[in-house]
Amino acid sequence: MLGFVIRRFLRGVITLWLVVTVVFFGLRISGDPVTLMLGFEASPEAIERMREKLGLNDGVGVQYLRYLQLIGQGDFGDSIREPRPVTQVVFDRLPATLELALAAILIAVVVGIPVGVVAALHRNSLIDRGLMSFAFLGQSAPNFFVGILLILCFSLWLQVLPSAGRGGWQHLIMPALTLSTYGMASLARLTRSSILEVLGADYVRTARAKGLRESRVLAGHILRNAALPIVTIFGLQVGLAISGAVITETVFAWPGMGRLAANAVFRRDYPVIQFIVLLIAASVVIVNFAIDIFYGLIDPRIRQRA
Repeated sequence: MLGFVIRRFLRGVITLWLVVTVVFFGLRISGDPVTLMLGFEASPEAIERMREKLGLNDGVGVQYLRYLQLIGQGDFGDSIREPRPVTQVVFDRLPATLELALAAILIAVVVGIPVGVVAALHRNSLIDRGLMSFAFLGQSAPNFFVGILLILCFSLWLQVLPSAGRGGWQHLIMPALTLSTYGMASLARLTRSSILEVLGADYVRTARAKGLRESRVLAGHILRNAALPIVTIFGLQVGLAISGAVITETVFAWPGMGRLAANAVFRRDYPVIQFIVLLIAASVVIVNFAIDIFYGLIDPRIRQRA
């Protein structure tokens, strides 16, 4: 088990290093932030002084090594647009993003899994086809489209929910629903598939032959053995909820980390973008690492194959 954990940990570290490297060099070829900061009418001398101040006159390789050294020291640099560390800039927005992401994950789990169970238990019925049709639409529709539809329905036509901003629970409903749409649909479809695969197993038929109540068969035999794929997709939804918040927060003017990332991209604020991407990647890696350890604990065969 220890070797399995070490291998998974090293894979996570390599993944984070690759993310940092790709984002760093990708940003450097996207354009010059100094021109956007000072404007196109700025003199070449002013641009040169600002580039020197920001360390952009050094070679890209020198900048990259310096950045890795700073990360090793826990220093992620200062925002180009704001005179303070990027950790402060991002962490000021992080609570709003976590609130939105947790609400979306909760909705996806509370709605998606029961929908999948109901669809599987009524296989090929009108209920099953109707629920899976909605699930297919939920997976197909992009977040910005769902968000605009909700704003049109509940803000412009019905006028029952605010269209933008962060405040009371009313402000959270539409952004959370928008962000949870894909997760709900994915969990519903995978839950249905997993349960249908388990329903034909011998131990399920044996349990029913013993006269066990259907609720006990469902909870103790079907859901328990169908849980592994569901746990996997749930782990993926955590990362998707955080990364997908970029679009959702922009649509609803939600003052979170995603909206900050979108603004940082337009302003070419390198340090802010790099730290946000690293934070999102780290959250995905940590969740996947925890799921891998969980798998390794309950199924020794996975430890041998990994």
